[in-house]
Amino acid sequence: MAKKLVIKVTAGADAPERCSQAFTVAAVAVASGVEVSLWLTGESSWFALPGRAAQFELPHAAPLPDLIDSVLAAGKVTLCTQCAARRGITEEDVLEGVRIAGAQVFVSEALGDGTQALVY
Repeated sequence: MAKKLVIKVTAGADAPERCSQAFTVAAVAVASGVEVSLWLTGESSWFALPGRAAQFELPHAAPLPDLIDSVLAAGKVTLCTQCAARRGITEEDVLEGVRIAGAQVFVSEALGDGTQALVY
């Protein structure tokens, strides 16, 4: 089993099941002791902002704010640089603990030894 998991989520409210699956896998991995790096790209970029995850609803799914909190508590959450810029999101806007970084950081993390990368 990989000791590190890098998850890129591209979906947001536009594809709620795919979005929820990504956050759920990230939270379960953290709870299992796996080192997790969760990347918010595309429409999931909005969930880097305070209060946005609370607006997300999907029947029979764990609340998105709870999943994000669990990942932030023991893993890393990164907002894509270009995705943030396209949406006018700055470092001052995001949840505490969320960093903004670009593709070179994602590639470096995804290609690390013992790492498994997933894209949703």
